[in-house]
Amino acid sequence: MTDSDLDLVYTTLCKTLAAEGEAQTPLYLARLVLLCMTELDDPRRALSLIEAARLPVSSTVAA
Repeated sequence: MTDSDLDLVYTTLCKTLAAEGEAQTPLYLARLVLLCMTELDDPRRALSLIEAARLPVSSTVAA
């Protein structure tokens, strides 16, 4: 994914979360993650990403 692609996807996610509203954000994100894990179809990679999400942002950017 290019930087431009990442920007588009992230911006779309932010706008979608704003449209969903704060109360619906956790449910929306949970559903999105389940869909992404299904598309990824790689349990080891999914577990690695779950762990990586717990690290400080500066650590995950370099990974």
